[in-house]
Order: sequence, then C-alpha cells, then structure tokens
Amino acid sequence: MSDDKTMFDQMWHDWFMTDAFKAEKRITRFLGLLPHEPRCKFCHAPFEGAGAAFVRAFYGKKRSTLNPRFCNVCEDFANKHPGGHEVEMSMLFADVRGSTALSEQMSPTDFSRLINRFYVESTNAIVREDGLVEKLAGDAVAAFWGAGIAGPDYVARTIHAAQNVLKIMGQQKIPVGIGVHSGVAFFGAMGSADGLVNISAIGDEVNTAARLASKAAAGEIIVSEKALQQAHADGSGLEARSLELKGISEPIRVRVMRG
Repeated sequence: MSDDKTMFDQMWHDWFMTDAFKAEKRITRFLGLLPHEPRCKFCHAPFEGAGAAFVRAFYGKKRSTLNPRFCNVCEDFANKHPGGHEVEMSMLFADVRGSTALSEQMSPTDFSRLINRFYVESTNAIVREDGLVEKLAGDAVAAFWGAGIAGPDYVARTIHAAQNVLKIMGQQKIPVGIGVHSGVAFFGAMGSADGLVNISAIGDEVNTAARLASKAAAGEIIVSEKALQQAHADGSGLEARSLELKGISEPIRVRVMRG
C-alpha cells in the first residue's frame, strides 16, 4: 500500500471517528463569522443567505447530499481519494412493511406520495440526530452514525432517531419496521476516480442491521443487545428475542421496542 493511500485511508477514519479535521481547519473561525444559520457542523459554512452565496462562490461549499447538516467537502474528497477504514459505528435500517400490498391498494401517484413522506420524515429524524443517510431505495432508508460526527453518545442517538422515525410514521399511518445495531464496518468511498463514487459502509455488522430490520414487524424497533449496551440503555423492561439471521452463524440477542 502506498504512503498516500495509507494517509487517505487514515483520514477517512479520523473524519468519521474524531474531531481532528474540525480542530485543524483554519478557515472554520472565519466561516463561523459569516451569516447565517443553518450551517455545516464541521466547518461552519453557512447554507443560506449572503454567507452561503459567498462560500459557494469562493470555496465551492454546499449542502452534502448525505446529510444537510454538513457541507459537500467529504463528497469532494471521496471523488478524488476513494478508500476508507474500519471504524466503530451504529446503523439504522427502516423498511415500509407490506409495501407490495399497499401499492396494490393505492394508485401509483398515491403510493409514491406515501413513500416520499416516509423518505422525508425519516430523513429529517435521522438528520436531527446527526446521522448520515446512506441510501433511500425502494421502501427502505439506511443510515449510520460515528463518534466524530454525532459525538460519544452516537449509539444512543441512533436509537433515539429510530424511536422518532417510528413515532412519526405512526402518526402518518405508514407501517414501518426498524433495525438498529452497532459494530465495526468499513466506511469510506468505493468506486473509481473516473467513475461513480459512493460514500458507504459495508461489512457483516451492516448486514446484521439490515437483517434485523427485516425481522421487525410494523411498529417495532429491533435493537441488538450489543447496541443497547454501547448506548448504556436499560433494556430489561423490553421483550427479549434470540434471532437466527441468514448468513449469520450465531443467533443474535435483541430487544424489541414498540411505538
């Protein structure tokens, strides 16, 4: 592995797991003086008003497509330096349950509006807890959290986001099941410098989170006991299950939250 490759991979780790970049950016203080809120959590670049026009013109900064609380610096870096690092993270997967049956009962326009409400409201709940939205696809939303982005209580914030998604979807009469898990995954940009590059997280723990979501009935959040422990949450009053998941050799102990 080249020295440059090693350096860039370490940068991905530091970006996701530490506040090193935030501390080192000399421009942060200046951008923080520009009007006005809302602004990037890392570099303080404003997203609206005259300040936003200035940073777009002189620095090329704008909202990230991953999370509107952040600017696009990480995406620009990803296009130039694909790579990544194994990091501790937490993951949330949310699916609309029975979406095929719903689509058969609704017009295509009405069903598209339902899915769009699911996308918008779940994304808002994730963003409020400083999660990165990895994808919106079909009837599912996936997101992940790290200490460098959401702080040391990032796992607890993942669970809180899941609870908010479930609450909002209940109010919207949209049946949703959610899975939450934590562990080590590979985070970074995958692709080629000349082609499509996507910032993502992959690995067994990510697959586990997705499969937990697939086991959740409408109105349920299935949280791994590992995630609850890392969130310092008391799950003793929650229903306990031991789930056998496809591709996972050992049963996963989980707790079930309901709306």
